Amino acid sequence: MRLAVLDVGSNSAHLQVVDARTSEAPLPVFRLKAPTLLAESVTPDGALTPDAVERLVSAVARTVEASRRHAVADLIPLATATIRDATNNAEIRRRVREATGVELRSLSGEDEARVTFLAVRRYLGAHPGQLLLLDIGGMSMEFAAGAGENPDVAVSLPLGAGRLTRQLLPHHPAGPGAVAAVRDHVHAAVRPIAAQLTRLPRPDRVVGTSKTFKQLVRVAGDGRRLTRHRLRRWVPRLARMSVQERAKLPGVAASRARQLLAGAVTAATAMELLDVPALEVCPWALREGLLLRRITELSV
Repeated sequence: MRLAVLDVGSNSAHLQVVDARTSEAPLPVFRLKAPTLLAESVTPDGALTPDAVERLVSAVARTVEASRRHAVADLIPLATATIRDATNNAEIRRRVREATGVELRSLSGEDEARVTFLAVRRYLGAHPGQLLLLDIGGMSMEFAAGAGENPDVAVSLPLGAGRLTRQLLPHHPAGPGAVAAVRDHVHAAVRPIAAQLTRLPRPDRVVGTSKTFKQLVRVAGDGRRLTRHRLRRWVPRLARMSVQERAKLPGVAASRARQLLAGAVTAATAMELLDVPALEVCPWALREGLLLRRITELSV
């Protein structure tokens, strides 16, 4: 059966088409990213601007049409935190429905953490042991931990790299005071979660996932391994760079270069609070988790 997930986020509408295979990993068929660029288009009252809504509708229409060309039998359309938390989200969903016939759905942040945790465990294979997951998106950051496919703890915090950039890092290059403000903000938000997570058994593996960690490991890591020490050394270097200079770093998309600094500060601060000296970056995340969950549902 041909399935697809459409993940509509702060930077793009990302379509992933696969052929479902019950006992094996989904077979990739087609992938398309259409830019939305929503992170910098949020008004003070939390609404997406009219121009941003137009970009979003256009991006969804483009990806939905591609899914139809590829004979997708079951499309999972997901609106992530940028749209879920927008004060005009009802209007956005209506516009998308009228333009494409697709009803965008949303998960809570905690459910997103659980679905991503499922994807990572499946990717790691049998018996990965106690797992700790960190996931930095555009608008939120998720944590999950446990030894089974369903985590014992799943938490979402409003610490996305795009959100923190908009709120606390208006200028690039960024001064030490602005970087410290991000670090203090993340520290205050993550500290209670760290206390909760450290009561669980010590993780056998710590994994970071989604685009922020993929970019950070390309810039500051070694293969798929990212150490806290190297990441902390990169924070002041990133702060001294302009957005254009960051966009020239390996693996950094121009559309995400502005928020790379906030992502680095958030990751380093969370790793410090959780006493994580290093983590591995997993290529599977929310989209793969949604596909795996649907394949399981269809096989019952």
